[in-house]
Amino acid sequence: MTPKPTFCLIAGEPSGDRLGAALMAGLKDVLDGQVDFIGIGGPQMAAQGLQSLFPMEELSIMGIVEVLPKLAGLLARVRQSADFVLERSPSALITIDSPDFCLRVAKNVKAARPDFPIIHYVAPSVWAWRPKRAAKMARYVDHVLALLPFEPPYMLDAGMGCDFVGHPIATEPVASKAEITAFRREIGVAEGQKLLTLLPGSRASEIARLGPLFREIAQMLRKDMPQLAIAIPAVGARVADLQQIFAGMDVSILDPRALPADIAEKQKRACYGASMAALAASGTVSLELAAAGTPMVIAYKVHWLTAYLIRRTIRISTATLVNLVSQTHVVPEFLQEDCRAERIYPEIKALLMSKPRADAQIAASRGVMVELGRGGDASGIRAAKSVLGFLKK
Repeated sequence: MTPKPTFCLIAGEPSGDRLGAALMAGLKDVLDGQVDFIGIGGPQMAAQGLQSLFPMEELSIMGIVEVLPKLAGLLARVRQSADFVLERSPSALITIDSPDFCLRVAKNVKAARPDFPIIHYVAPSVWAWRPKRAAKMARYVDHVLALLPFEPPYMLDAGMGCDFVGHPIATEPVASKAEITAFRREIGVAEGQKLLTLLPGSRASEIARLGPLFREIAQMLRKDMPQLAIAIPAVGARVADLQQIFAGMDVSILDPRALPADIAEKQKRACYGASMAALAASGTVSLELAAAGTPMVIAYKVHWLTAYLIRRTIRISTATLVNLVSQTHVVPEFLQEDCRAERIYPEIKALLMSKPRADAQIAASRGVMVELGRGGDASGIRAAKSVLGFLKK
């Protein structure tokens, strides 16, 4: 009897946890449940059966300057993770996004075991910056699972295998009308009352930087629209931070810790579906909002030195995935020095008040979802087939 394969998956942040969970579900489906998992992940991967080597939240740090105070601890976790992989010797190592951590683990594993199969999920953004990264990555990564349709040629040219597998968000269910109605009732939003979703990020540094700004904008909007309802879906570890920042304001902070993981995910989707608009930090959440057909404004800030270093190498004119895939600037974005209440407020107000402007975003979002795989196989299934196809080779 052939032994069950064991895959080691390593994710470093919530978006990677989501991808990892979809891949795990896909592998279970393709292999009829005859598969085991080890590694590092968050609650969604845990729900698929992963017991994390250590809390994934330790790795959820964004920005060059922000990483420096925690660098020694992160490097220790790199060594621990690589030693864990070598000791357990799974069928393959699958690192998921978080390249500054994951690719260091891959490099250490490959140095010790040159024949060890290593797969990276989420192609590095070489089309955006660090064009030489793909060539360096090819020294210790064998195969790449790409989320965006234009990425495989970059990886193949560097000498790695690569398949476009789409994004799980494109094929995940969206909230039904009944779920949206139930959600509005749950948080006390009347029929016809406008709802705004605020999403200031999932990392502590993001919330510390963007939370007070989002509160200021919400207060400005409430002066013009006193009946405006506001909801904030939170990552469990950040609920207390958000409660402190928005203390004294009538907002609904959704605490996922109070619900099973699948119910919390449904609640979040219902929140997006119920919202007339959203103000969000840059990141994967823009695709979640696009999937729900929720018009959005994107805002983001990092440490000034991090921004300076990024600008020296960046090669694209937008940081928003919806704009990038649609090759438009349909989603307004306010980054760094433009990330100010007086700049953002008119745009979010216009989305709440102007149907034609909102409809233009919704139409672009539909096209983006098709580009990312809507209407086809779930990306977790496609990713699983790509992994197994690579290993057969």
